[in-house]
Amino acid sequence: MHPDPSSERQAPRQPRWTRRQILTAGLGGVAGIVIAGAAGVELVSHGVLPGKQALDQLEGGCSVSSPKPQFAPLGRSLSGSFHSQARMRAVGYTIAWPPGTAPGTPLPLVIMLHGEGGNHTNALSGMRPNEAVALVIDGRPLPPMAIVTVDGGSGYWNPHPGDDPMEMVVSELIPICQGMNLGREPRKIGTMGISMGGYGAILLAEKFPDVIRAVAAISPAIWTSYEQARAVNPGAYASDADFAADDAITHTGPLSNTPVRVATGNDDPFHPGVLALAQKLPHTATVVLSNGCHTGPFFNSQEPQSLQFLGQHLTD
Repeated sequence: MHPDPSSERQAPRQPRWTRRQILTAGLGGVAGIVIAGAAGVELVSHGVLPGKQALDQLEGGCSVSSPKPQFAPLGRSLSGSFHSQARMRAVGYTIAWPPGTAPGTPLPLVIMLHGEGGNHTNALSGMRPNEAVALVIDGRPLPPMAIVTVDGGSGYWNPHPGDDPMEMVVSELIPICQGMNLGREPRKIGTMGISMGGYGAILLAEKFPDVIRAVAAISPAIWTSYEQARAVNPGAYASDADFAADDAITHTGPLSNTPVRVATGNDDPFHPGVLALAQKLPHTATVVLSNGCHTGPFFNSQEPQSLQFLGQHLTD
């Protein structure tokens, strides 16, 4: 347990959307296929809408402009592994500290969940964990907070027979981090994720609202039915009953006091699912709908704002 150092639901009705903070509206759009590394690889490997991504890219439909990220001098990072009883295997993780801090400094904690096919080494898109917590946005650094990434497998962060990544995060990973003064009360814990990890971040906040105090999801892989999920990724849920138990759309009640930020591209294949989720989120949630696909450029463009959102709510 000790670390080893190393460096198809209807679109929302208009009156509903007037109650929520929509930063860039755009309810139309055609579903796009993803070729974006680990996050979203299931859409390609199962042949959903073959060729659509290439067409979107040729037509500029996936183009997203964002400034080049700026970083303060990087802080310390540490990688290690532990045997997870919940997952019944060895689990790797990386913890990164913000600039000007060191292991042992009491800090809020962001748990960053990786996408399908990923692991703790590539949970973020286009940056490393110690870069993420060293971001400078509009000339201002993020509030000091640590970040941890961890191996969650390919089971969509929900419990499967012999593999429970949520239990691993709550009962094993978080205590390890709290042993390093990260996310220990009164400091707060938040979740963040991309694609499968975005769904996982929301689900974790729904299941453990007393532990997770803020959540930011980028292009979350939200299915609207078990049949839809099974057709694309048979391993996403163990059964129809498991889907019902872990459907992020129908279990948003516990988020009533949790700051939530969700961002998705209008040409993301999960766009209908995110719209269905947005209908159920508390009216205080921030929902960002803008141009983009389920691709790296969109993920990269949303990471700084997502981290800024978490910094605001974890350090207030």
